[in-house]
Amino acid sequence: MRFEDVYITATGAFYPGPAVDNDAIDRYIEPLNALSPRLKRRILGENGIRTRHYAIDTGGNSTHSCAGLAAAAVRACLGAEPADALRGIELLAAATSSGDLMLPGFANMVQAELGAPAMATASHHGVCASGMAALQHAALALELGAYGEALVATAEFPSRLFKRSRFAQVGYNADFDAHFLRWMLSDGAGAWRLSRRRPASGLALRLRHLHLKSFSGELPLCMQAGLSPEGRHWGDYPSFSEADAAGAMLLRQDIRLLPQLFDVATHEYVKLAEAGAIDPAAVDHFLCHYSSQRFAPVVRQCLELAQLEIPESRWYSNLAVRGNLGSASIFTMLDDFLRERQPQAGETVLLFVPESGRFTVAFALLEVVDAAEAARPPAPMATALRPAAAAAAPGAVLPEPPHSPDPASQLPEVARLLRELALVWHDYRSRVWRTRLVRRILDGSVTKDDYVGWMEQWVPQVRQGSLWMRKAADHLTPRYAALHATVHHHADDEQYDYDVLFRDYRNAGGKVASLDELQRNPGGEALNAYLHARAAQPDAVGLLGAMYIIEGTGQRIVPALLPLLRQRLGWLGKSFTFLAYHGENDIAHLGRWLRALEATLEIGGRGAADEILEDARHVAVLYARQLEMIR
Repeated sequence: MRFEDVYITATGAFYPGPAVDNDAIDRYIEPLNALSPRLKRRILGENGIRTRHYAIDTGGNSTHSCAGLAAAAVRACLGAEPADALRGIELLAAATSSGDLMLPGFANMVQAELGAPAMATASHHGVCASGMAALQHAALALELGAYGEALVATAEFPSRLFKRSRFAQVGYNADFDAHFLRWMLSDGAGAWRLSRRRPASGLALRLRHLHLKSFSGELPLCMQAGLSPEGRHWGDYPSFSEADAAGAMLLRQDIRLLPQLFDVATHEYVKLAEAGAIDPAAVDHFLCHYSSQRFAPVVRQCLELAQLEIPESRWYSNLAVRGNLGSASIFTMLDDFLRERQPQAGETVLLFVPESGRFTVAFALLEVVDAAEAARPPAPMATALRPAAAAAAPGAVLPEPPHSPDPASQLPEVARLLRELALVWHDYRSRVWRTRLVRRILDGSVTKDDYVGWMEQWVPQVRQGSLWMRKAADHLTPRYAALHATVHHHADDEQYDYDVLFRDYRNAGGKVASLDELQRNPGGEALNAYLHARAAQPDAVGLLGAMYIIEGTGQRIVPALLPLLRQRLGWLGKSFTFLAYHGENDIAHLGRWLRALEATLEIGGRGAADEILEDARHVAVLYARQLEMIR
């Protein structure tokens, strides 16, 4: 979403109380049991946070309100005379995960705390990306001319949920998902002033592009408060106290699902770069909200895997000294950045906020402008990467599903093809996560019959895999003879996979006694027919695109579903062997695939790349259709 006439003219932040280092953290967030110190050391060792702030005292008493934190950040943003400045504000958009009241809206509470005059308000509730949603609301209102000045305020107060007395309700035996965030999150607030008018003096940030997309309709719940470990909603208990005692009010994060966040974030970034909305080479400063230093290399690798990396020297984060402030993190980060780095006019700043609540991704591109310069037409938005620039990028590897970096991958066609395949995968993944089968796994309604029905379709598909691979290898002409051994090796690896899967099917209660009697649905039949027909053609190197989709499903989607299936259907016993094997071994399979891809493009060039992309598109449609037809 492009913007032309929206400027960030001031920023502010507020941090309650003194900075609390890791040695003093127990005075505020006390250990609960013998396991707590070990968890604390592990989590703090990984997240890289050295100090943070709490809006509670050592007795667990609140020293501020969440609305008060936001109001303090607004005052810091507006300067010494906030009352005068507030008279020019026409819209207040506010965001939080942890407001003081269930009702009314958080923006109204902040307005009241400020004693601000009458104005429009908008409250945004959510996790990390809710602040970016508030920014989008305000920016759109200004861009459309509805208002001239707006404030965006964000605040978080999670320490109220983490104090010892809160956990006492569950006997200190909280699960790891609830323990994890106690050592991650802290309190604070940030605010930005937005205007349609370029400031009269000094520097400002012009909002050039904002992209916000939620994947909640596709992916499972990752971070939440209000749901007990057994899956019961807090409002379904006879009383609030019973919900609290059951642990339904604890804040939890399922860290096993975090790889899915990086999956969707990487592909959304690739889409923006390919569309010309972001040019990584033109980004002077990159402010990335990651919840832990542990994830910084993951984010960096995602950018490298997409061949769209931003040099580490351009990165900025205040996580180590401010902690993770959720929706307020990117707002306080920009405030610290402007004071510490002092960017110059003409430079660009890219903001990135991935949210794990139910998976949302947000990007914002800012341009530093100097009011002293004569007004000039906006510079062109980032253009799509030129092939030469893409070819020069180091570490050419598959954007996702991931592979080990291979510096040898420098062919321009490899770079182009990998990014285009990433877009095919993005759409395919979205379609698979919305199938009836996957939805039932996610919402807990999956049954043994659902699992057995899935296996009935999958067994004959896997059985045919080694057959069409060998057929394709045997139809290679001397031009591609170098691929013959690699393809046969891969087929050998998968030759007996269907036996493992068939045993799982029988262990789960499958009634068909013979492999030969299993029947595929029309989607599966179409997929099988397509693969065999292509394999019978000379030099069907396009089937590398089919393998990209098939192997990627096992390496990215299956591992996310397996823990949920075990949780829902654990009583099935030894019926998940193939799923576990598929997720663990497809990484190595995909590494082999990449080497075959490089060899193929060295021989066939652009024509081979187009063929691979075409087969990937066809197989993505057919594979998804097979899953959609499972009833």
